[in-house]
Amino acid sequence: MTAPLCLLFDSDGTLVDSEILLAEVMAEILPRHGLPFTARQYMDEFRGVRFLSIVQALEARHGALDEARRRSAEDEMRARMEARMRAELAAIDGMPAALAALAEHPRAVVSNGPERKIRCAMESTGLGHHFGDRLFSAYTLGVWKPDPTLYLKAAEAMGHPPERCVVIDDAAVGVAAGLDAGMHVVHLNRFPEEETTPEGAVAIGHASELPAAIAALAAEVTPAP
Repeated sequence: MTAPLCLLFDSDGTLVDSEILLAEVMAEILPRHGLPFTARQYMDEFRGVRFLSIVQALEARHGALDEARRRSAEDEMRARMEARMRAELAAIDGMPAALAALAEHPRAVVSNGPERKIRCAMESTGLGHHFGDRLFSAYTLGVWKPDPTLYLKAAEAMGHPPERCVVIDDAAVGVAAGLDAGMHVVHLNRFPEEETTPEGAVAIGHASELPAAIAALAAEVTPAP
């Protein structure tokens, strides 16, 4: 019997409904540090993007911050975000049941966020038992999506070749990273009126569709005898 496919999940917007919280926190914090920003702007332009990359893009438009102010803005954002996550964060609708249905698959979380944030998300939503310590942070590994190396390093650590891995991600940067890594990709497209799924990725609109999508990919990769 062939081993089940390895599932590599993004966190923000895929497992947990944190993106609107992050958008609101950044819209609260960044203007206080001289960088005009709105929650809508995050959702339209920067979903899944590394915080430093967002700051640098804003600096190019509005003027550079000195290093101390940049660091202060990030520290304030992280502290405020953690407080809101612990008080308000919920799992993406349908994801707990989907994870339970996929219990036979090895799985990990692979995120552009810091490990502390990933752990906070798993603890706050009760999803942690599905992943244990199989949490891979871009900040720990030193590489960020859309660079495919993040997913490749996670797959290597999990002991699975890229062609036996499935990336589940909602953001364009993560979908691109998974495709460039040579992995199967399921795009959880929660905003189909605004976003398109790239060629080569499988689109789903709700987490309840994930078990069937994984089963279909498994049948393609390992056809039944």
